[in-house]
Amino acid sequence: MANPFEQIKQAMQMRKEAKRIQAEIEKITSEYSNGGITCVVRGDFTVVSIKITPEALKEVLAGRPERFDTMLLNVVNGALKLVKKQTQEHMAKLMQAGGGGGLAGMLGG
Repeated sequence: MANPFEQIKQAMQMRKEAKRIQAEIEKITSEYSNGGITCVVRGDFTVVSIKITPEALKEVLAGRPERFDTMLLNVVNGALKLVKKQTQEHMAKLMQAGGGGGLAGMLGG
């Protein structure tokens, strides 16, 4: 039977490792641009910035706000898709970390 104190120690190590991984993920950023709109998103899926050029606003001024809305949604979704891919790749690297360390080592990987 496993020692309860050892289990608590392992749980605390896992929590510390999870926090470290979360901090690394938050550092990941991804930028996506199209049609004069640029969106930057962090690894925790927080939108950092959205920049819109005057050219992109011409759609609204020309009486086509729906087109601008679609462009904006496409850019935000593109940035989210990119950062999701980067985050997944980063997590895969962490899980495959050699030497039995990292999260993989704690989970028996």
